[in-house]
Amino acid sequence: MHRELWIPQPVEAVFDFFSRAENLGRITPEWLNFQMLTPATVEMKAGTLLDYRLRVHGIPVRWRTRIVEWDPPHGFVDVQERGPYKLWHHTHRFVASGSGTTMTDDVRYALPFGILGALVNWLQVRRDVNQIFDYRTEQIRWILPGSRG
Repeated sequence: MHRELWIPQPVEAVFDFFSRAENLGRITPEWLNFQMLTPATVEMKAGTLLDYRLRVHGIPVRWRTRIVEWDPPHGFVDVQERGPYKLWHHTHRFVASGSGTTMTDDVRYALPFGILGALVNWLQVRRDVNQIFDYRTEQIRWILPGSRG
């Protein structure tokens, strides 16, 4: 999945917003019942672990993410260490663009269970992932007015 959003803020300000663990809950849909378990004061850097729990279609899920790349203010990469996916690799990039910042998200993910996982992805999960990122875009537009993408 690839997403782009132009945000009318300097790259340093946009990176600062996304580098704060407590903001993840602000841009996650309420229907996921997201709860950050890691203290909000965690220092973000390569190697940082973030633990949270959520509900996916009523099923409780614990998720652990590790920050594997940290390059302020240009981007970072998080990967799932524990959670519902066989693979979750999320690259966040921030590039100065005119009077603002172009933010890109590239997510590579795969479900476990081979062909059954691929079928579940086709029937439901890809739609869920897109809805989560649609919600995220709308929240960013509200929090950082004037964003386009």
